[in-house]
Amino acid sequence: MLPDWQIELANALTDPHELLTSLNLDARQFPAIEAASADFPFRVTRSYAARMRKGDSGDPLLRQVLPSALELRETAGFGGDPVGDLSSAAPPGMLHKYAGRVLLIATGACAIHCRYCFRRDFPYSEQQLAHSRAIAAMETIARDPSIREVIVSGGDPLALGDERLAELVRSIAAIPHVQRLRLHSRLPVVLPTRINRRLLELLSNSRLRIVMVIHANHGNELDAAVGDAMTALTRHGVTTLNQAVLLKGVNDDEASLIELSEKLFAIGVLPYYLHMLDRARGTAHFEVAETRALSLMDALRRQLPGYLLPQLVREQPGAPYKLPVA
Repeated sequence: MLPDWQIELANALTDPHELLTSLNLDARQFPAIEAASADFPFRVTRSYAARMRKGDSGDPLLRQVLPSALELRETAGFGGDPVGDLSSAAPPGMLHKYAGRVLLIATGACAIHCRYCFRRDFPYSEQQLAHSRAIAAMETIARDPSIREVIVSGGDPLALGDERLAELVRSIAAIPHVQRLRLHSRLPVVLPTRINRRLLELLSNSRLRIVMVIHANHGNELDAAVGDAMTALTRHGVTTLNQAVLLKGVNDDEASLIELSEKLFAIGVLPYYLHMLDRARGTAHFEVAETRALSLMDALRRQLPGYLLPQLVREQPGAPYKLPVA
């Protein structure tokens, strides 16, 4: 029998019209959603959809997942590999961009498809960590004692089943010089039932120091179930951080960003990064100007303690670290 979270994942909404009907919205307000869905499939969990405001076509959660005609516009400077992932893949399934750490593409699966996704065109069939690629990646890591941290991303690594995830964690932990395992996941936010007893035991029993970097962009994403999930992770010794993306029409205002930081801290999560938009094809309508981003950060500094301020950063292909925007 499947765990509850896998049943919920399998029952995710895959028709944008069904979502709009549940929110009492007329699909005629949203032209070309079929064409945009054909280009990049629509998917959202029902628990995440339940947090959207009925009758509000500008709801910040809805804007993150609803296909838009704006995605079909070609915009100069926006392409298929905006952060240079493919040039960093060696061997396939592993990205080595920064000193001391590598990133594994564990799967191409996600619980929801965010419309601003920087890997919407990523060739997962060629790059995700199939069994033979996992062996090659572990051999590469084992040969390089400078690698102290392994980041597991995707897609979403928590979309893996418990056995596959446990196998991956064990393989990484078997490499003596690796000290930390970092999991980048949106599932604690969009599918909090994934943080169940079995997963908590897996993470707490590892010799590795575990860091969970979640992804929430707006305070309305953080309901009681998400709070319970994050509290459980903290109680099991997992360090929890959040990275957000600055998105036009979603969180590009002072009040939203302050509320996000406050709500994150209330559930034990520290704000980590606020990313400028990665310029993926079809995402230009989400971009916030750098001058506006800097103005927002100045406003946050005036109202929040330093530990609640995320770092405003941009990822640039070939750079040795994420570049602070200042």
